[in-house]
Amino acid sequence: MHQDAARFLSQPVAAQPGAPLRVAVYSRIAEAIRNGLLTPSSMIPTETELGMDMKVSRTVVREALMLLEEDGLIRARRGVGRFVSDTLPRIGIERIRPFEEVLAGPGQTLEVKRTQVVCQAASEFVAPGIGVEPGTDCWLWESVLIRDGEAIAHLQENVTAQPVRFGKGAAAPLEIQDDGGATLLATLNNQLGRLAGPGECQISFSQVGSSRAKLLDLRPSDPVLVLTQYVRHANRPFYLAKCLISARAGHLSVMQQFQS
Repeated sequence: MHQDAARFLSQPVAAQPGAPLRVAVYSRIAEAIRNGLLTPSSMIPTETELGMDMKVSRTVVREALMLLEEDGLIRARRGVGRFVSDTLPRIGIERIRPFEEVLAGPGQTLEVKRTQVVCQAASEFVAPGIGVEPGTDCWLWESVLIRDGEAIAHLQENVTAQPVRFGKGAAAPLEIQDDGGATLLATLNNQLGRLAGPGECQISFSQVGSSRAKLLDLRPSDPVLVLTQYVRHANRPFYLAKCLISARAGHLSVMQQFQS
């Protein structure tokens, strides 16, 4: 590892108010990747080394690395170690739909249970997905999706808290009324008109982790499908969501169409 990267990663981290320590560790490593201190395909330090350098526990480091892998910034090679991805994820569902529509089956009732709405600093992962600089204020809506009384997914949605221009009017802060019964994307569609996109949905696999396992009544090591959804507005990144879906959700349909 390059000496500049080693010095950057060896500084202790501290959690920001209202944010878990794993987010601070995540942001430190993500910043090193985005800034080129950790180059594509390079091996990153072990959990023990990172924990000692940043003065945090291995558990915190492990959760941060799991999030980095979910977001496509690093890749694990079994028995070898973790490496920076060859190519970083592109920031961008031809057909954009709120997750309550994606996961609701015929004749099934899907409930959106809000667990958190907070304005916080955008992380290194969230910021490019919503078109702002890291550290800029953004909205986080966190929800658990419950189908027929059973929790099947954990959803985190982000948009900027900065003024946004819609149509020909002047830029103005988003005034989003949370009724507690819909996802952020559905609420934006209802209050601002359906977002035209374009959009993109990336699919990966991960383990649910300890904090989210409690919300979904799973074990931390249980596998989940990760859907990361990007939506653009006025040709700029605008909305970002990450949805972790448990196996009990059953099959999902991928919609396709012929190109003319």
